[in-house]
Amino acid sequence: MKYIFVTGGVVSGLGKGITAASLGRLLKNRGYKVVNQKLDPYINVDPGTMSPYEHGEVFVTDDGAETDLDLGHYERFTDVNLTGNSSVTSGKIYLEVIEKERKGDYLGKTVQVIPHITDAIKNKIYGFKEKNVDIVITEVGGTVGDIESGPMLEAIRQIGIEQNDEDTVFIHVTLLPYISGSKELKSKPTQHSVKELQALGIIPDILVCRADETIPEKMKEKIALFCNVKKENVIENKTVDVLYEVPLMLENEGLARAVCKKINLKNIEPNNSNWEELIKTIKERKEKTVNIVIVGKYTKLEDAYLSVVESIRHAGYKNAVNTKVEFVDSEKITKENVKEKLKKYNGIIVPGGFGNRGIEGMIETIKYARENNIPFLGICLGMQMAVIEFARNVLKLEDVNSEEFDKNAKNLVIHIMEEQKKINKKGGTMRLGAYPCKIKKGSYVNKIYGTDEITERHRHRYEYNNKYREKMEEKGLKIVGTSPNGILVEIVELQNHPFFVAAQFHPEFKSRPDKPHPLFVEFIKQSQPSGTPFFG
Repeated sequence: MKYIFVTGGVVSGLGKGITAASLGRLLKNRGYKVVNQKLDPYINVDPGTMSPYEHGEVFVTDDGAETDLDLGHYERFTDVNLTGNSSVTSGKIYLEVIEKERKGDYLGKTVQVIPHITDAIKNKIYGFKEKNVDIVITEVGGTVGDIESGPMLEAIRQIGIEQNDEDTVFIHVTLLPYISGSKELKSKPTQHSVKELQALGIIPDILVCRADETIPEKMKEKIALFCNVKKENVIENKTVDVLYEVPLMLENEGLARAVCKKINLKNIEPNNSNWEELIKTIKERKEKTVNIVIVGKYTKLEDAYLSVVESIRHAGYKNAVNTKVEFVDSEKITKENVKEKLKKYNGIIVPGGFGNRGIEGMIETIKYARENNIPFLGICLGMQMAVIEFARNVLKLEDVNSEEFDKNAKNLVIHIMEEQKKINKKGGTMRLGAYPCKIKKGSYVNKIYGTDEITERHRHRYEYNNKYREKMEEKGLKIVGTSPNGILVEIVELQNHPFFVAAQFHPEFKSRPDKPHPLFVEFIKQSQPSGTPFFG
């Protein structure tokens, strides 16, 4: 097995995750079996209990792990379904070590960062050995010099010693800032970052230099000389117009070739044709623009709904149209202003979330979409709000709510799942991961998916209350997706509407740029201003 480590320096947000994901795609296109992994230095056990404003969206894997959003990038670029072992936080490591200490597994020895914490980290990296994987690409979060990332950097240093030299490669992603006054790129921050890494005992083999301008050959020579790397291993990572161009840009710069040479892999001619075709499709889209609004409660940060936004873009590629995504804070939507705030949009999405802040604005949004035939997609909380809106305004039931927001409401059309009632801990205790769903034959959603059985990823505690099934369906809100035993409601659709579909699961987690999710594809198709015919 080969091990690739991606670190970052100077500042955060340079694109280590995109670099690691892009390299995964390039190696996969050469026929290698690749898995990506993220080491996050924060002490939280996982991102599941963190505010989206702190760390962006929580990405959920098939096996039910609540993970960092970078795993979404990894999956979208490589089309590999990852597991919980691809998301490792310091909190997860420390918790594991402390629990072992309390059970006596260390036989009374003094438990220390080295070797106990570093060994636990290495075990996570070595954990793919029996998984039919050729290459593990491990990204270390944060930047070199961060106090909390020290044990993780020490762990990968040790792996570099434990493994044969031709089985490991260290890639350092760094910044070349452009000084507009002198009109030149500066290499000093890169030199200092590499020096810091070398002081920790890690000698980078490849430098991926983030720049907004082309790096002159003379500067590459200077960086190679001062940072002790070969000139051909100084890779330019220039800003591109489309995110998914990055793999091809790095291919042209020679990143994959440099990696293959260092870890003694046959530099098989890459099969990048499908990815090249994707970029061609993206760039040759029609001038038509579809305006989509996401009405939610975390609208100050796009990363809070990153996978939803990317899924909309993927569906735009498939429909050969441009998609423009905007956000509206559901707290600011009222019965009086809903039309004014939403009238310019061709399609509306109400995404997932927790807590009662902004839910009345979501309900007004869904009512507006339902009554005015605006294509609507509800996701998780968005589905629950669609059920509440329908019960209030179509069934005319009084005092309707979700048990999450008002336990004493007369009509709890959304209530807590039976298995969740005795759970008190918040982290990692929801209904999480991939579950099968049976789709009703002949339904709109059945035609969209083209199959009677699907598997989708979940993250919720509350569910549709089956006491209201008959009343809802009589009035036109059809249950078209359920758990295989028919008990849990997974998808509802509204009859005689261009597109009104709401799902308890998160379809955005399975969308890929070259394999867009069918629900999003149909949603964008029906949201086009031309008014494409709908199934009915």
